[in-house]
Amino acid sequence: MTSSPAGQRMGTPGGRSIIAAAVLGSGMTWLDGSVVNVALRTIGEDLDASLAQLQWINNGYLVSLAALILLGGSLGDRLGRRRMFVVGTIWFALASALCGLAPNAETLIVARILQGVGGALLTPGSLAMIQGAFVPGDRARAIGAWSGLGGVAAAIGPFVGGVLVDHASWRWIFLINLPIAVVTVVIAWRSVPETRDPTATGSFDVMGAVLASLALGGITYALIDWGSGGAVWAGAAGLIAAVAFLLLERSEPQPMMPLGLYRDRTFSASNAMTLLVYAALGAMSFFLVLQLQTVTGYSALQAGLATMPITLCMLFLAAKGGALGTRIGPRIPMSVGPLVMALGTVLVVGVDAQSSYWLHILPGVTVFGLGLALMVAPLTATVLAAAPDDKAGIASGINNAVARAGSLMAVAALPTAVGLSGDEYADPRVFASAYPNAMLACAALLALGGVVSWLTIPKRLPA
Repeated sequence: MTSSPAGQRMGTPGGRSIIAAAVLGSGMTWLDGSVVNVALRTIGEDLDASLAQLQWINNGYLVSLAALILLGGSLGDRLGRRRMFVVGTIWFALASALCGLAPNAETLIVARILQGVGGALLTPGSLAMIQGAFVPGDRARAIGAWSGLGGVAAAIGPFVGGVLVDHASWRWIFLINLPIAVVTVVIAWRSVPETRDPTATGSFDVMGAVLASLALGGITYALIDWGSGGAVWAGAAGLIAAVAFLLLERSEPQPMMPLGLYRDRTFSASNAMTLLVYAALGAMSFFLVLQLQTVTGYSALQAGLATMPITLCMLFLAAKGGALGTRIGPRIPMSVGPLVMALGTVLVVGVDAQSSYWLHILPGVTVFGLGLALMVAPLTATVLAAAPDDKAGIASGINNAVARAGSLMAVAALPTAVGLSGDEYADPRVFASAYPNAMLACAALLALGGVVSWLTIPKRLPA
């Protein structure tokens, strides 16, 4: 440890080290998010996986991440945010190794669930380390830098992933996390100050984590396997667990999700908007990449490169979006951003087998990326500003959980809603007929997110 908490400034060696560790750690999770979508079709062919299994390869990670990220934030606030970040990074790396060695779809799904556990520990820690270590006046800029630099991993991901899938093996998209994790742990342990919530005491909310996992797992299973005999029972069990979770959190002395945070209108509104926007983001990425490979005939590398403008916009413009939000307030960026993303989604509705990249794909993904870059940093800053400093880890965990829950629910529900099942993801005719409706549903969710922000987010954040 080289510096004291809440005293770092942007541009100093200590500040750069904190951002580097946070970016590398969270960047692994973003890398996997962009790479796995590109590799899904190849994984399905290699492991003879059904559409439901591909959904679980995507959603198994999101279920455990969303369910446990609240506990991860709470653990970081109490035991040390740097400590939990390091533990999560090591766990994530080991689970990535298991993903890379998986002999069948079932093993890969289990490994992805374990990956989500590691992600639940390191993800809230990455933001909470910034919130706890930087002086208040530099936090928005630091968060913007974190968002933008984190886009490096997402920008490199489609290219590296496509090269690995096309010319080596999809297994390397997971094994590449191992050296990144080693560098992350070294930087974090040597240079990041330890911060925690000095008021946090008592036992951990393990039962809350169990109920959250059952709720998300049951509802996700029901959405993916809707129409099967066990779907109704799984959905009912998930809903019961969700109600029990809320009742427990209301009475638990040390809840992992303090319901009192939702008394703040800005916090509640920001999370409602997050649910809508990230549901659309997850489903749009899932369907567009499969459409490009199944219908347009792109290779994994070509499909990855086709969506790279989104992450390039994040890389170069997210920090500017954070600065803009600081200057004019969060309402306009958080309202206009999702509406611009909705326009970008509409522009790729017509992608088909005859589509030109330059005329039919590039404009849409670029517009989508511009909207995302405008929105992300102001959204994150608004969520954290609406919570007390000593609850930064929990607030970050809640917002990340909401984002992942929205994404996994959309990816689980939309294929069934538009009529896809079994191995139809590999049938160009069937997938092409379902794709436009899925994109229009994503655009509607994004537009609704923009409206929610305009009606509920304040013009200015409290100083």
